[in-house]
Amino acid sequence: MRKTILNINNLSMQFGGLKAVDDLSFDIKENEIVGLIGPNGAGKTTVFNCITQFYKDDTGEIIFENKAGKIVDLNKVSVTKVINHGLVRTFQNVELVKDLSIIDNVLIGGHNQYKTGVLGHILKTKWAKLEEKAQYEKALKILKFLNLDGLKDFYAYGQPYGILKKIEIARTLMCNPKLIILDEPAAGLNDVETKELAELIHQIKDEYKCSILLVEHDMGFVMDICDRICAISFGKLLAFDTPKNIQSNKTVQEAYLGGNDDE
Repeated sequence: MRKTILNINNLSMQFGGLKAVDDLSFDIKENEIVGLIGPNGAGKTTVFNCITQFYKDDTGEIIFENKAGKIVDLNKVSVTKVINHGLVRTFQNVELVKDLSIIDNVLIGGHNQYKTGVLGHILKTKWAKLEEKAQYEKALKILKFLNLDGLKDFYAYGQPYGILKKIEIARTLMCNPKLIILDEPAAGLNDVETKELAELIHQIKDEYKCSILLVEHDMGFVMDICDRICAISFGKLLAFDTPKNIQSNKTVQEAYLGGNDDE
């Protein structure tokens, strides 16, 4: 039986009079792909922001077993330190430095791995050079895994959208993730690219031994790729189950998947 690496218990978040997340609980197990679905405005991005500490929730707890095997209360971790525990995310809009090469964009993702201080890198000490070499080799290995090594020296600017998505995913792999959070990874991709992405996510899970939590509006993609799905509406849990059971859940159908009274 797979152990749980993330426990979200009774999470609530309110903005003025709007309760974006309302007493939500679910979990993620090791080497598992979990989908978070719901109508627009359901609170999905707010959940992501609470997990990664962009927002500090009003009530509830978010317990994470980090990459060192230590149990961490994420509510006590600053947003800039979350990545050090092996929890990393992508965003709805691709966040890359377009004027840097592809490999330099990937190297940005490993910034927290350096042990040598700023002065050491300015002076180009022996240890700084060794670290830079190790990080470069790591980034190159990731790009090879993603079949992007042939483009490593090209600028990110002007690359097809599917390539930009892969670069952003490559950057998440630089920090030795225990959990990757993907915010609409298939948005803007065509059918072929979406199929390739589904295969890639499974390969990442297996190769890097990490779990994945994703928000995505492409229901075919979600149902095909996820082990379990958490469906929410107005911040409340509707169901948390296998894709097959989610598809047949009447409450979810009515709230999100388009169920009707004639069925």
